[in-house]
Amino acid sequence: MNRLFFLFLVFFALSLIQSCATTHKTMKRQDPLIGKIINTKSNQAIDFESLIKDISTYDVIYLSEKHDNPEQHHIQQRVILGLIEKGLTPTLGFEFFSLEDTPDLLNFVDSGKVTHTKKIEKIIEIDLRKKLRWDTQSDIMWNYYYDLLSIAKEEKLKVAGIDLPSALKKRITRKGINGISSIEKEQVFTTQLSDETYKDYMFSIFKAVHCGMGNEKMQARLYDTWMARNDKMALSITRLYKHYKGPIVIIIGGGHTEYGLGVINRVAAIDKTIKQVNIALKEISVKPSGLLEYVLPLELAGFEKVPLADFLWFTQRVSYADPCEEFKKSLKKMKKKSKEL
Repeated sequence: MNRLFFLFLVFFALSLIQSCATTHKTMKRQDPLIGKIINTKSNQAIDFESLIKDISTYDVIYLSEKHDNPEQHHIQQRVILGLIEKGLTPTLGFEFFSLEDTPDLLNFVDSGKVTHTKKIEKIIEIDLRKKLRWDTQSDIMWNYYYDLLSIAKEEKLKVAGIDLPSALKKRITRKGINGISSIEKEQVFTTQLSDETYKDYMFSIFKAVHCGMGNEKMQARLYDTWMARNDKMALSITRLYKHYKGPIVIIIGGGHTEYGLGVINRVAAIDKTIKQVNIALKEISVKPSGLLEYVLPLELAGFEKVPLADFLWFTQRVSYADPCEEFKKSLKKMKKKSKEL
């Protein structure tokens, strides 16, 4: 594999690990499942009030998203406000921020105790965005999470980041867990959960994300980062639970929670007493599919056969475009430029 192609894969790998996303304008397909909330224990639709009632007894509630889907972020707001209306005081944990970002997040929430002009509010937002190192990232993506933080400020909720620092994630992706320094390794927590079947499964996911382009060394580094992130987020969630007796609402990408794996089984490994429930905010498939296709359990040796999540809340897709077509076009351009150099 030449250096140019390897760097291209690194670019895509870092995009995956940092969960970057872009909104595409495409024709939208109507589907009878859009807007429906499905309890996967019964495969029956329930209403919003029933959902809030069902989840309000849990310690940790995952609102598992596709990061660039605006409808899903609106649903997250509805659920948080629904819990508040029920008399609960949820604590919000964010995948998109590191545990070390928590003091800055809490300072922002505390600023809601004082009435400010719109100009001052904007200054506060810009300052927070810069401190969180989001000032060079997408305005659209920032606003999704800033809206949730604004609810926390208005409702005086506790908030926290739960992930590893971005720089450390990048270091592990570039060098592997064994390649980082000893002082960096001290910042990485491990649950000691390891399974070759799950590793093979994640390798297949990484390969699919890269449109079938497999590179064993890169996949191994991606897996190291994936495991380190899931372990860190699981540890952060258990720490939040010790300080704030629920519900802890976790804003997180669906890949980290699907089929009860990733973060969820690691939280259980640290503290089996924590009651967890996962609401997957699920885009409809590209082609029409029946409900049974969405609720099929994962067949993975050594793991319990469970559906994707405890509840599925279906939404419209952001895009129906094939990302691999864009991948092929970009790769073709890079190869052409490489020959011209």
